Amino acid sequence: DAALVLLLADQDDWWRGPTAEPDALRRLVRDAATLSLREAMRLLAWGPVADYFAHRWSDPTFLAGLALVEAHWTAPRQAFELACGIGHHLRELSRRGVAVTGVDVVFAKLWVCRHWVAPEAQLLCLDAAQSWPIAERFDLVACHDAFYFLEPKPQILADLRALLDPGRGLLAIGHVHNSEWDNLSAGAAIPAAEMAALFPQGLLYDDAELTRALAENRMPRPAPASSLQQAEAFAVVEGPGLHPAQPVRGLLALPPAGASLRRNPLYGPDGRIAWPSERYGHEYGPRATYPSSSGAPDCATLDATTIEAARRRELVDLPEGW
Repeated sequence: DAALVLLLADQDDWWRGPTAEPDALRRLVRDAATLSLREAMRLLAWGPVADYFAHRWSDPTFLAGLALVEAHWTAPRQAFELACGIGHHLRELSRRGVAVTGVDVVFAKLWVCRHWVAPEAQLLCLDAAQSWPIAERFDLVACHDAFYFLEPKPQILADLRALLDPGRGLLAIGHVHNSEWDNLSAGAAIPAAEMAALFPQGLLYDDAELTRALAENRMPRPAPASSLQQAEAFAVVEGPGLHPAQPVRGLLALPPAGASLRRNPLYGPDGRIAWPSERYGHEYGPRATYPSSSGAPDCATLDATTIEAARRRELVDLPEGW
């Protein structure tokens, strides 16, 4: 347990927050079976990152990633995600019968993924800038909301491409921050022209267009790099399995049929949005797909009467131990 506590305290080079208290981590290890996901992240002292992870299921950038993969769905059998965090995307793929592998440099994120989010996933802790001990090939290779943190980008991109099944593999890179836009995030953002140069055979998207396509039940429209200079973030798909975009009807955009839903926990007791922080509201509020107030029930099941509330994330499908 002492070694596990040390591993859980470790963070990546971008981390600027406090280090978790050893006593809190010992409690986390001891009581993991009875703690919620949010309690676990509080003990890990993740601060704003905990808000981001706790509410990512309705985050517009998460919806954009779902839309990107669904629009170019290839019915993958095996999927790989670099910088998978606590496994939000892994969970969605796993529930559709995909064998998933997730990689992250922060051990604690993988540990949380295993206990609360995607227990079926194969997980590896590694530094993307070093050599990867991975021999498998995957139908889907992805990196969502993290590529802009990674350096050296050309080498890491070559490593991602090397994992693709040569006959049907699809590479999906979601939410890469634009250095020509006033981003709120840390990381090594890049401009649209550099994005296009890195992915000369890819289809580029404005990340916000992907979010809108999911919310509007339609096909997302790709865009040339020349029209993306004012986009907050980009996304791209490429690979031998790439085909033209299809409408985002709900294969990934919606929870599985019959899923248990809860009213989005961003709504307070009065039914109005209560942001977890001013920064969170500023970053995600303008592109949120859910309304500013809701009369949705506390609990529901996905069916014909709730499908639109689920699509706009007024109702959400959270892990059991959320």
